Amino acid sequence: MITLITYDITEPKRLNDLRKFLKEFGLRTQKSVFECDIDNEALQHIRAYCREHLDIAKDSVRIYKICNRCINKVMLSGTGLKVTQLDYMIV
Repeated sequence: MITLITYDITEPKRLNDLRKFLKEFGLRTQKSVFECDIDNEALQHIRAYCREHLDIAKDSVRIYKICNRCINKVMLSGTGLKVTQLDYMIV
């Protein structure tokens, strides 16, 4: 499932750590936005990371699941990639 993850992290180290962590799951399409093609297990892993490593009183992470029907309705203005399905290989 295509999942949009946005974040606002107040401390630079936590911000960089989260950015590095999310690179394992998807594509960074804007400064604080990742688009990921992940399953429920990966989603739970991301949520667990957020609970363990972020300051919930100061930081914010939003996760939006985008259905297959809705991903085709995504509109893009300007430069950037439109993620419809990320290519990956299981080794």
